[in-house]
Amino acid sequence: MSDRLLDLSVTDGRLALAAAGSWTADRAGELERLVETAVRRARGVSAVEIRMGGVERLDTFGAWLLERLVRTLRTDGRTAAVLDLPERWRALVDVAHAVNRTPIPRRRFNPLADALARLGETVVGLVRDLLLIVQMFGELTVVALRTALRPWTFRFTSTVHHLDRVGWRAVPVILLMTFLIGCIIAQQGLFHFRRFGVETYVVDMVGILVLREIGVLMVAIMVAGRSGSAYTAELGSMKMREETDALRTMGFDPLEVLVLPRVVALVIALPALTFVGSMAALYGAGLVAWLYGGMSPDIFLSRLHDAISIDDFAVGMIKAPFMALVIGAVASVEGLEVKGSTESLGLHTTASVVKSIFLMIGLDGLFAMFFATIGM
Repeated sequence: MSDRLLDLSVTDGRLALAAAGSWTADRAGELERLVETAVRRARGVSAVEIRMGGVERLDTFGAWLLERLVRTLRTDGRTAAVLDLPERWRALVDVAHAVNRTPIPRRRFNPLADALARLGETVVGLVRDLLLIVQMFGELTVVALRTALRPWTFRFTSTVHHLDRVGWRAVPVILLMTFLIGCIIAQQGLFHFRRFGVETYVVDMVGILVLREIGVLMVAIMVAGRSGSAYTAELGSMKMREETDALRTMGFDPLEVLVLPRVVALVIALPALTFVGSMAALYGAGLVAWLYGGMSPDIFLSRLHDAISIDDFAVGMIKAPFMALVIGAVASVEGLEVKGSTESLGLHTTASVVKSIFLMIGLDGLFAMFFATIGM
């Protein structure tokens, strides 16, 4: 039956197409295949004739298919002519010919302009993210002050629950990771200092690095990846299920109910985890110094006592609450920015971790300059 819909013949470099039968939507599958075959056969010819005298029925689908065939054939410089079209189909074919004639402008590629456009979009995005984080800090401050004036509204049970998740349940992984980091730093220090006969200086290096920088920074990064991403996913899921809108409808502030307990739990948990992680890192360094460097624990502790001061410990502990605030604010912003799709949830969860780590490293640099200025 398909032979009666469209016959193809090539003579003297010209392709002749003879249409017949019913060119309607109920024969769409056959017609599509025949039109594709005709387009392939037309690649080696310069002119195409489409004779429509044998068509018995024609609807909108058939008229548009004919128009699409003509346009496709003419794109490569061929001539395509429709012949013997019955008068009763001419109005329908003319309508199909008239629609969608606006040419799509071809965009010129300019590498410099594209690079500048991407740079501008990135800068605008960064400024917007910073403004949202600053806004979140302001709103959290207002909520905290309001809760301080009305302490009975503080959700103590929720805070304890999140403190258990963020703090207590994170202790094993924090101990393991910081212990290994301390071991690695001590081993590398011993390996290089041994060339100069100053193995004992590895204690100074480990003590200052762990207490001032590595301890708090590594713990904060792990908390951002573990708990910050969880906060974003939880708040984003609530946003997708319109639970935050339901809280507002019932007269509750989502920041007071959902965000403040999580941030308070982070501010309490991160200094404690920093202390535990720093001690684990120093223990790992001492173990490596004993087993790998031949330095007895008494010598290690004595040297550590001389190398570090209370200021080194205080510097790391002072940084911890501020990094917790950064993690909580970024996680909350990204969670509340989630739209109604799982793709948006995944993107904002990833962005939460990346932005938290970036801001914490920048904050650590600012603290380093500040403490150097005041002599700590």
